[in-house]
Amino acid sequence: MTIRFSPIATSATSARLSPACPTPRPADHTRRLRGMAALVAALLVGGPVLAADTTPADQLKRWTVEAGAPASVERGKVFFNSRHGGEWSCASCHNTPPTTEGKHPNTGKVIPPLAPSFNAKTFTDVAKADKWFRRNCNDVLKRECTAPEKADVLAYLINLK
Repeated sequence: MTIRFSPIATSATSARLSPACPTPRPADHTRRLRGMAALVAALLVGGPVLAADTTPADQLKRWTVEAGAPASVERGKVFFNSRHGGEWSCASCHNTPPTTEGKHPNTGKVIPPLAPSFNAKTFTDVAKADKWFRRNCNDVLKRECTAPEKADVLAYLINLK
C-alpha cells in the first residue's frame, strides 16, 4: 500500500501557515523603539562592568594550574627585566619596576602601570590579558609565553606594592 501526499495547499491552509503581519500602529512602533533604545543604553552602561570578569589572583591561579608548578616571584622579576636575546624586554615599555606609566619606544604611546597594586584594571579581563601577553611575548621573545612564564611574571607583578 502506498500513501501519497499532495504538495498542493489550499489558500486557506496557506493563510494559516503564513498570516499577514499587521501594520504596527504608531504607538506600538514608538513603544518598540523606546524599548530597543533602553536595551542598547543598558548594554552600553553595563558593558564596562562585564569586562572585569576576573582578578589578578584568579589569573595567577589559572596560569599556575596550567603550568603544573608554583609560580616564582624571583623568576618573574628576572624574566620581566631580561632581553631574551632580542632588542626589548618587558621593562623596555613597562619600566623597572612597572609601578608607573610606561611608554612604547616606537610609538610613544603612554602605557598605564602594569602592577595590579598601581592599576586596578590590570589583569581583570581574561581576553585582554591573553591578548596582551600574546602580543608582548611575541615582541620580546618572538614566540608566545608559556604558562609558567606568565605565572612567574604575574607573581612578580602582584608582589609589587
